[in-house]
Amino acid sequence: MAQLQATPPRTLSLSGRRSGGGAATRPQRTMVSFRCSSSARGYNITLLPGDGIGPEVVAVAKDALSVAGSKEGFELRFQEMLMGGAALDAVGVPLPDETLAAARNSDAILLGAIGGYKWDNNEKHLKPETGLLSIRAGLGVFANLRPATVLPQLVDASTLKKEVAEGVDIMVVRELTGGIYFGKPRGFGTNDKGEEIGFNTELYAVSEIDRIARVAFEVARKRGGKLCSVDKANVLEASMLWRKRVSAIASEYPDVELSHMYVDNAAMQLVRNPKQFDTIVTNNIFGDILSDEASMITGSIGMLPSASVGESGLGLFEPIHGSAPDIAGQDKANPLATILSAAMLLKYGLGLESAAKRIEAAVTETLDNGFRTGDIYSPGTTLVGCKRMGEEVLKALDSQK
Repeated sequence: MAQLQATPPRTLSLSGRRSGGGAATRPQRTMVSFRCSSSARGYNITLLPGDGIGPEVVAVAKDALSVAGSKEGFELRFQEMLMGGAALDAVGVPLPDETLAAARNSDAILLGAIGGYKWDNNEKHLKPETGLLSIRAGLGVFANLRPATVLPQLVDASTLKKEVAEGVDIMVVRELTGGIYFGKPRGFGTNDKGEEIGFNTELYAVSEIDRIARVAFEVARKRGGKLCSVDKANVLEASMLWRKRVSAIASEYPDVELSHMYVDNAAMQLVRNPKQFDTIVTNNIFGDILSDEASMITGSIGMLPSASVGESGLGLFEPIHGSAPDIAGQDKANPLATILSAAMLLKYGLGLESAAKRIEAAVTETLDNGFRTGDIYSPGTTLVGCKRMGEEVLKALDSQK
């Protein structure tokens, strides 16, 4: 069982398929680290249910975390805070100061989903999505890890042919706090013809590229040893610098095979031959798009978790699906992505890999038993709702020794 006494931050343990190959001669370097609680008895987790299906799936994941903790002999203390549209309705801002303070003072954060039709016409600073960008920046979580793995039980749910989808196991490492979403200048104006214009700036500094590149190389080193850097260096100056710096950082990782690919080609190759990819590193906007594309290879965006981590060790964990307001409150949501995000919270956020494996095994058992929500349903399986799916995962957890 994982040790629970307080320890200083340690190097983030990135699990994967690669474990050997000259590890003894590699220099040790600080990457991103996880926090351990100052309490020997438990950990403080901030829950951000958010909007739409967020509260439904977070409630299920919370139960799974509690059972896994009980099995492993530690306590998780939960604090629920407002964010997104729920915060806008309650206090008039998408990220209240109290929420950010609570998140910073916790050991890890689990986020459900934010946004919805209700707030689509709000001014930019009053949109739920602004709260998401703000909390990422406020926590300093610059690296977003998004796995896209085709589980054997769900290979037939993929829209790709079985021979194309079977065996796909990709990790997208997305830069999260820079690029066009944050670059300045940005705004609205008028051009020399008197027409209204909107403009944004794709901006990256060397330090931002170097740190995300090192995270990606470390991830690739522990997986299949292959890293594909995706950019648009044939057109964009920011991408030219990106490619230059990623290539320079590659000299620190001679055991990792680096390749480069333009984003348009990468989008095509993901559906043509996804098994050619092991680890992908890319900027904020390209990562946003490509990780969603990769997710659909797996059969449903409702199956995929993510982890956002930084140098402080405090991590933000969330499913990559949206708030799905069209099915909110109808018990139709797939909670498995949030449950698996909870497993990533335990593994990457708290360093409790044994507890994380319990949750992952429970999800696998539930799928083996044939339970499916609507997004992954196929003839011959049992169609269930969000609550029932959660109950089946808890049953599988309870049955573990």
